Amino acid sequence: MTPYIPAIVLFVLFFMRIPVAFAMVISTALYFALINTTFPVELVIQRLVASTESFPYLAIPFFACAGVVFNYAGITEKLMKLAEMLVGHMRGGMGQVNVLLSALMGGLSGSANADAAMQTKVVVPEMTKLGYSRGFSTVVTAASSCITPIIPPGIILILYALVSDVSIARMFFAGYLPGLILCAGLMITVSIVARRRNYAATRDKRTSLAQIGRQALDSIWALFLPFGILMGLRFGAFTPTEAGAVSVLYAVIVGIVVYRKLKWEHIPAILLESVVATAGVMFIIGAAAAFGSYLTWEGIPNAISAALVENIENPWMLLLVINLILLVVGCFFEGGAAMILLAPIFVPVIKAAGIDPVHFGIVMSINLTIAGFTPPFGTMMFITTSIANVKLEDYVREAWPFLLTLLGILFLLTFVPQIVLIVPQLLM
Repeated sequence: MTPYIPAIVLFVLFFMRIPVAFAMVISTALYFALINTTFPVELVIQRLVASTESFPYLAIPFFACAGVVFNYAGITEKLMKLAEMLVGHMRGGMGQVNVLLSALMGGLSGSANADAAMQTKVVVPEMTKLGYSRGFSTVVTAASSCITPIIPPGIILILYALVSDVSIARMFFAGYLPGLILCAGLMITVSIVARRRNYAATRDKRTSLAQIGRQALDSIWALFLPFGILMGLRFGAFTPTEAGAVSVLYAVIVGIVVYRKLKWEHIPAILLESVVATAGVMFIIGAAAAFGSYLTWEGIPNAISAALVENIENPWMLLLVINLILLVVGCFFEGGAAMILLAPIFVPVIKAAGIDPVHFGIVMSINLTIAGFTPPFGTMMFITTSIANVKLEDYVREAWPFLLTLLGILFLLTFVPQIVLIVPQLLM
């Protein structure tokens, strides 16, 4: 049992509500200080720092900064108006706007946690004013934020590509269709719940095509960004990391020249929010890499891989088992940390079983994002309930229809891989 003591300590610390990054660093330091004394304990810090010294990882701060700039540039407001015009006439109109806004923000924020925090502040108060229960409004916000990291340039897609040696561009292309399916599924769920509770639409009738067209033109600068990234990667104009830098520059130009809402006095706040968002992600990445060094020294990933390959011959059954493992583990770990820890374990297994790593990457990303929505430890659950001041029991009661929808889509994408692979196959 000695090699497994750090893993046990990790879960104990997590249940004590120690932040996951600190829990991983403490567990790893314990291993090198008391169990494997062959190496100096300073190796923990070396691994933590060295893991972030990678050019591709620059995509994370760039895209995080771009999302912050878009909020200050007024582009989020434009997208919300467009979403309201498109789906405000539907049953549960503001709930539908909430879901569609997450899909539109997918190419901008790239982070489920960032999207959940932003929309809880902006959309939940509006839904409450219109008579929606605060618990329902919070759950819709948390569920819809599962869409954001799957539509490029999601940070979790970048992490998977880096740790699994898969093309970032191919992962980006593979995320579009699953993201749209998630959006459609959640909108249907909102409509069903709204019909039962008689939640009204925000508009009496459909918006005219002329009005939608004018608003779409006003929002075209925001809508162009995901398309521009897609085309730039497809034709080799820039790498995914450079795409992050281009996104920041693009957001600044649109905010200053087009919408004229980005001011010099916004710069300190933008830099602070970008640094805080990036530091949190990169610290988790470093801590996960350090903890991964312990796993590697003890051969735990190889042991798990061998056990799965030897005992499960059917690739579909293998995917089912891995999905169940990820859903459980993802409830305890932040998505980025879980991705860095588990992808190196499972990718060799699925490759040996003949499963496409791009398909598995999308399935794994959606799985870990759903886990962030799932009670009782999901990160998006904590973010939305704390900002909206909603009781946990209210969240749990409202979450079930959306959780069932998300799980249904997860298993559809798991067992019909062509849905995930058709776009990258066509474009690459």
